[in-house]
Amino acid sequence: MLRFFLLLIPLLASLAQAAPQSVLQRPVELDTGSGVLRGTLLRPKTDQPVPVALIIAGSGPTDRDGNNPLGGRNDSLKKLAQLLARNGIASVRYDKRGIAGSQDAGTDERQLSIELYARDAAAWGQRLKQDPRFSQLILIGHSEGALIASLAAEAAGADALVSISGSARPIDQLLRDQLQSRLPPPLLHQSEALLASLRAGQQVPEVPQSLEVLFRPSVQPYLISLFRQDPSEAFGRLRIPALILQGSHDIQVSVSDAEQLKAARPDAELAIIEGMNHMLRIVPMDMGQQLASYGNPNLPLARELGERILAFIHQQFDSRNSKISR
Repeated sequence: MLRFFLLLIPLLASLAQAAPQSVLQRPVELDTGSGVLRGTLLRPKTDQPVPVALIIAGSGPTDRDGNNPLGGRNDSLKKLAQLLARNGIASVRYDKRGIAGSQDAGTDERQLSIELYARDAAAWGQRLKQDPRFSQLILIGHSEGALIASLAAEAAGADALVSISGSARPIDQLLRDQLQSRLPPPLLHQSEALLASLRAGQQVPEVPQSLEVLFRPSVQPYLISLFRQDPSEAFGRLRIPALILQGSHDIQVSVSDAEQLKAARPDAELAIIEGMNHMLRIVPMDMGQQLASYGNPNLPLARELGERILAFIHQQFDSRNSKISR
């Protein structure tokens, strides 16, 4: 680890003064045979093949840019894609089925599953692998997208994977911990009963109105599929280089999750970014400022986040043309 840091410091210092590369942006579509998924391609303007990242968004109605109508606009994944493109790395980010531009591909959320999302990610990856404009394929998953990336990596033919704010625990356990401090005791008791039923594969037709946003009957098949997965096991099965990134001020996923992922794959790189929260920004551990960051697209990404990802890709693929710019 020390040797890596010694190599990284002069690399960042020598490249930090380079001019940003020109960037091309294009809409992209993927016909899955059961619906069309829509996304955005950003790539540096060059005739040479470049690495390409498939950026996979997190849970709920989170769109390709990292925005969620329930949480606000923050543009976290859009900013990440722009950073990569300025530094010589192409990316595709896309709306998952039923969300934003891909809404028509998932009009009935009862048909959605984590396995379907993983197959969609794999199909995107296969397409990018066949594109002569690109050299290596990196999957970058944020939050629940990190689990999808782990599940899709082999079928996608990925050359490397970056997990950002990914849980190591089954997601029902993560939800239980998140709700523990946010619900009054009666609702907490009801939520735990719902989680236990869904974990056992049993749908619950009657849900308290105050819990419908999380447990409405139409989303329960998806939750059942999600709760079947063990993120640590999925990550541990990877046989490609992997980078784990976790913020110390993340109020949704803990540092211990990142450490458990590292334990599942001891050869993976792990970086805990001091002060970074779930929206990939440096935010104090103050709940008001934390929640405000979920709807503030003007906050810059945590600088170390970009540096770590660029250094990882450079290290894996000897991307000599990658230039760190802001």
